[in-house]
Amino acid sequence: MPKVSVVMNCLNGERYLREAIDSVVAQTYPHWEIVFWDNASTDASPEIAKSYGERIRYFRSPETYPLAKARKLALAEARREYVAFLDCDDIWQPRKLEKQIVLFEANPRVGLVFCDTEFFNEKGIIRQLYKRKREKPLRGMVFRELLRRYFLSTETVVIRSKALDDLGAGFDERLNIMHDKDLFLKIACHYELDYVDEPLAQWRVHGGSWSHSKYELSAAESELVLEKWLKTDPHFEETYAEEVATFRRNIVLQRALGEWKNNKPERARRVLRDHQGFDPKMLIAYVGTYLPSSTYLMARMFIHRFGVDAFRIW
Repeated sequence: MPKVSVVMNCLNGERYLREAIDSVVAQTYPHWEIVFWDNASTDASPEIAKSYGERIRYFRSPETYPLAKARKLALAEARREYVAFLDCDDIWQPRKLEKQIVLFEANPRVGLVFCDTEFFNEKGIIRQLYKRKREKPLRGMVFRELLRRYFLSTETVVIRSKALDDLGAGFDERLNIMHDKDLFLKIACHYELDYVDEPLAQWRVHGGSWSHSKYELSAAESELVLEKWLKTDPHFEETYAEEVATFRRNIVLQRALGEWKNNKPERARRVLRDHQGFDPKMLIAYVGTYLPSSTYLMARMFIHRFGVDAFRIW
């Protein structure tokens, strides 16, 4: 039985699929399987996946499901001690699993291990997530820090299955953009996190990605994530007052960026103007809405990752 189940969800992903699967096949850690969930693709994705033989366990939806439901169904098929996630347009470096699994085995209190990642497109590397010293994430019990500044990228994450079983945790089907964030926050609340300080994954930036095409859902889904925590613990907002305030500011930013993406810059600026309080990211977003909405994807990455530092440069 494989130790690591790699959950790969695919909807018409033939363009980059071989590159993604090959990056798993090339892993120096040999004890893996791919749980491939074909979300009713109409291109050559099924044939590509099946061509790899028994290392890929192929499943197909009878119809196209929302991403959270498809991931939930794929996760249920995983035969695993650990679970990892790789979308069909992203890539792993060969030693990713090898370097992450050893951290689990060294510390049974660790429920999730992640690593650094690079954002790239057809022109090359755009950004390394934790390259600068001030961006290095913390290890251990980091739930508070994740609430304030969410720093996980799904293609980097490996989860100890026992953590999922103990918490009875899985993907919330009501969430299609924030379902991974929702799950990882649950794990971080109860387990330690560790990470490998190397860019062992790559996240492909392109307009066809799910996170881009459905970004306007982000604000409403973030509100639902926060609402779930507030209902779980009546003292949650008091305990995490600063973090909750930051979380709510980010919801405002998500709502504004969603309006801008949908060619409604005036509505985006109204959302930002109505926000009470000063935030460098808000100011940068406000200025950004005067640019064409076609620049939204790159601007969103800039605002979320460079916002404060860019303001200091100004």
